[in-house]
Amino acid sequence: MIKISALEISQLVDGTYRGVPDLMIDGQLHFDSREVENGSIFIALKGEFQDGHDFVESAIKNGAVLSIVNRAVPGNHIVVKDVMAAIAKLAKVIRRRLKNTKFIAITGSQGKTTTKDMLYSILSGRGESVAPVGSYNNDLGVPITILRCNESTKFCVLELGARHLGDIARLTEIANPDVGVVLKVGTAHLGEFGSREKIAETKGELIRGLQSDAVAVLGTYDDFTPKMSHNLALKTLTFGELPGCSVRAADLELHGGFPAFDLVTPESREHVELQMLGMHQVPNALAAAAAAYAVGISTSDIAASLSTHQGSSKWRMELSEINGITLINDTYNANPESVEAALRTLALLTQERGGNSWAFLGKMHELGDESELMHREIGILAGELRIDHLVVIGERSYISTKINPATSVHFYEDQNGTEELFDRFEAGDVILVKASRAEHLEITAEKILTTWRARMGVDS
Repeated sequence: MIKISALEISQLVDGTYRGVPDLMIDGQLHFDSREVENGSIFIALKGEFQDGHDFVESAIKNGAVLSIVNRAVPGNHIVVKDVMAAIAKLAKVIRRRLKNTKFIAITGSQGKTTTKDMLYSILSGRGESVAPVGSYNNDLGVPITILRCNESTKFCVLELGARHLGDIARLTEIANPDVGVVLKVGTAHLGEFGSREKIAETKGELIRGLQSDAVAVLGTYDDFTPKMSHNLALKTLTFGELPGCSVRAADLELHGGFPAFDLVTPESREHVELQMLGMHQVPNALAAAAAAYAVGISTSDIAASLSTHQGSSKWRMELSEINGITLINDTYNANPESVEAALRTLALLTQERGGNSWAFLGKMHELGDESELMHREIGILAGELRIDHLVVIGERSYISTKINPATSVHFYEDQNGTEELFDRFEAGDVILVKASRAEHLEITAEKILTTWRARMGVDS
């Protein structure tokens, strides 16, 4: 964070400071006392099961020099009515003081974190950069990320998530981004919003909240996103695979499941070979490229960074190849679009490896009234792609009489029962494990690897 006094922080957030006079702060903010470092600010949040105020003393022992709280505690502290609201207010003020920092905000139904990681790879090689840890994309994560910036920060990448109408508008007002990126309007959180039109309205809050000198970066992978800047006085860049896109992929190919293409921008054309598995990574790469281009990064630098970027977020199309089998661990989250992309990648890799394809699929959450239909359509797609084994865990809606009979369907109430299939794996097989985060199918993915290693006599 920029160097600032505890007293000034208290004034900015309408709080009351109690502590050492003239205390200066330039450390990071933490809400987990175990992660606190010397010079940090500890945020005492009240959760369903724990109250952060009970951990203030632990945070002080770990190096916190200031706490933001809503009641008196030991040590230097600022008392406010609402801790979350105070952090948002502080972030809004500090962001506007960082006039030399370019802020890029990303939203969309899928691909936010991967795009964020790719963009951070591009930008961090061109100046001091900040990006969210994991998926810090809400009312807490966005302000904390902004407050990690200081006077030497050149770029800050933000990820904006939403559960309700108005969420992204509120985060956009705090962040005041120089570049706003919308990836795609899909079906993730359909149960929360009720329709794709409502999802589009929510994602569009980012573009409608941009200042007139900002840049809108819009995907062309659905009917809603390309229209979001219509009737707005904004510079707009589109990205996709269509000839008219500002930033596009040309001569697209797959090499061993990894996309390769020519990146075409208004500046030049450069070759890219992604180190990320699956054709669905191309829109993410193009979004990152368009955002980087919008803040002045050259096409050649963008292409070089994309070609060397390695995925850094866990359980997102993680590829493990051990003694003949290939495991795709994509258990971080799931929606119909991402499951379809993962199944298509599974089919392609299996053709190359020559073995059987196995799709271990758990429930996709937050699909509302369309849940049964969408699960059934994914099951049918697995058959159309001639996936050899569809392993359904806990969600019978995947199973339909319309599934190609060439696909063997296995149903289990929970993931523990699936272990009886592990002995059927053979060299050349490709295995996909995917479900919504709440299903915790990373446990199955790890068990598959452990079982195969033991069978092959391979050390972990």
